[in-house]
Amino acid sequence: MRNYFELFNLDKNFDIDLKQLESIYQQQIAQHHPDRFANQGEKEKSEALQNTSLINTAYDTLKSPLNRATYLLDLAGINAFDEKDTHMDADFLIAQIDLRERLGDIESTKDEMELDDFIDTIESQINHHINKISALFADTTELDEIKTMVRELKFYVQLHSQAKRLMDEWL
Repeated sequence: MRNYFELFNLDKNFDIDLKQLESIYQQQIAQHHPDRFANQGEKEKSEALQNTSLINTAYDTLKSPLNRATYLLDLAGINAFDEKDTHMDADFLIAQIDLRERLGDIESTKDEMELDDFIDTIESQINHHINKISALFADTTELDEIKTMVRELKFYVQLHSQAKRLMDEWL
């Protein structure tokens, strides 16, 4: 099987053209959509469904910086989220605990302004990590550092989702 980058005729890089990805995705989906095979045999319908599923999975993976970085590490034989590898920087872990406590405090006080500031802080961390991962993929073959940044990015992405859900509940 071709990798996801090859599926969309993209170079295997962290930095990709998201508009190009979207355009090629739309072309691929139109070409392989199961509706186009409605009058075909079961084999063709099944293949169309499998192709569409693969295209959707590949697209979702490549459009997300976190998923794209994780996938690139996977292609290099590195599982960023190996359950046996629990090593994390102590300062990061303390900061993680502090941020979770801060979000808990915000939730209990229902302070929308504080939540808005919190979301801005987390978005800043997400952008910082994406930029750092981009630079590391461009400038190094040191994949362990990238792995660490990807693991940290996942924490910030999850925390951002929790904070946004909370904001949606309050609105």
